[in-house]
Amino acid sequence: MEKEFQYFLDHQKELVQQYGGKFIVIKNQEVIGVYQTETEAFTETQKQHELGTFLIQECKPGAEVYTQTFHSRVFLKT
Repeated sequence: MEKEFQYFLDHQKELVQQYGGKFIVIKNQEVIGVYQTETEAFTETQKQHELGTFLIQECKPGAEVYTQTFHSRVFLKT
């Protein structure tokens, strides 16, 4: 998945221009599918490709599209 994700990062600007707002499927550093929803991308791609061999990425500009922040209510005592 590292190569697929790096491909997205390296080509994000061009991919957004071509597929902006859609979900793209990347395998072997190549876009193999374009879909309206993440569910559709997963459902259709897993029919022909083994799970764990492709990346589904929302095609939008900026780091927010691939960065997630998780908040926790855990308090650590020291």
